[in-house]
Amino acid sequence: MAETIRLEETASERFAGFLAGLRLSDVPTEVQAIAIRDLVDAMGLCLSARKTDYIAQVLSALDASGPCTAIGHPGGLDAAGAALVNGVAIHGEDFDDTLEGAPIRVGAMVIPAVLAAAERHNLSGAQTLLGIIAGLEAICRINHVAPGHSHKAGFHPVGIIGPLGAAAGVGVALGMTAKQIAASFGVAASMSSGIIEYLTDGAHTKRLHPGWAAQSGYRAAMIARSGFFAPRTVFEGGHNFFKAFAPTATPDYRHLTEGLGAEWYFQRIVFKPYACGTMIHPYIDCARRLRADGIRAEDIASILCPTGEGLVHRLWEPLADKQRPPSGYAAKFSMPFCMALGVVEGDAGLAQFDEEKVRDPDLLRLAAKISYVIDPGNDYPRNYTGDMRVTLTSGKTLSYHQPHMRGGQHEPLTDAEILTKFRSNAAYGGWDPGLAESLLGFCQSLGAQTDLAAMADFRH
Repeated sequence: MAETIRLEETASERFAGFLAGLRLSDVPTEVQAIAIRDLVDAMGLCLSARKTDYIAQVLSALDASGPCTAIGHPGGLDAAGAALVNGVAIHGEDFDDTLEGAPIRVGAMVIPAVLAAAERHNLSGAQTLLGIIAGLEAICRINHVAPGHSHKAGFHPVGIIGPLGAAAGVGVALGMTAKQIAASFGVAASMSSGIIEYLTDGAHTKRLHPGWAAQSGYRAAMIARSGFFAPRTVFEGGHNFFKAFAPTATPDYRHLTEGLGAEWYFQRIVFKPYACGTMIHPYIDCARRLRADGIRAEDIASILCPTGEGLVHRLWEPLADKQRPPSGYAAKFSMPFCMALGVVEGDAGLAQFDEEKVRDPDLLRLAAKISYVIDPGNDYPRNYTGDMRVTLTSGKTLSYHQPHMRGGQHEPLTDAEILTKFRSNAAYGGWDPGLAESLLGFCQSLGAQTDLAAMADFRH
């Protein structure tokens, strides 16, 4: 009789086993509340982007109708199409969540995929909420295995890790087995994509990455559910995911196998107060404090900002280009311009990044006075801080320090601030206030919904 060969459990199988066994009753109420807050934030962002050119362009490229909702748009789409549109919309204005300690966007890939699956397969609100929770946790844990290294390799972690997290969320919502969820990781990894060349000229391809990840994750889960043969060793094999997309890393697989169900990584999600690059936020807070002290742009001779080396290639360089961004979208990833907004306008919201602003001579004059120096002691990416050394035309010098990012663990946005942001985003997108309140109520009561039929009410 032939001897049975026992295969050692891989990291993807171990993680998939946890996910497949997850029940909503296993998730503490306060952790569930974070997922609901993320859903509320995401749906408001869908509405804020509904009249943009890039959403119209994505919609024009779709040709399959179906039972799924692109929030704020008429008609129904197939599941992949709805996941794509909603993912692009959530991330489109760079106002969506991020993860503290290992930077990546989270909800923009997971929430659209799970909502589309729930509509397509008639799932309950409780199944949907559980899938969102699982997907958020998967994104955060997978990103901790090699944080920052995919950026170094020229990839956007949203587009690389996003399909895996979206697949996990869909798989859990659909009640897939551990074997099927593990296979979905193997399939989704071959769908990962997204380079960061958009940083050169502010191209819109960054906006596509979470939507493409959401629809890819949905497809990967459905393919894996059929029994498709996918690599068991997708995370640690000889040609594994991290070797391909994070080649400088020494992967720490403990994040996929330890503390599961006891420590919830997505509790570190940050809700953004400004509509621009995450690591810029503490510097904007410093700039706003400078403004609050009565300093005007014309009083400033120069601003020098100690900064983490990991921020430089995305937010500071090429410095001349960052001081004069070519578009409103490119300005969202310009440290000098966003700081100039903080001083001159006292905010960096949706209204601050239109095409007229990037040609404003007062903003450009101040941005040209802002530069950086690398601080070897900067805590990035474990913590996001801001520092400014200001020299005034009078010769006086001032210093400002922001020790953390507002909206995160140290200074979270309140529920009232999240609701204000939702309503403001809905208004920015020109949506009916009554419909906005209905959508808000739907999100807040998701776990109690018998199905997601009510989402069809939000196709306007």
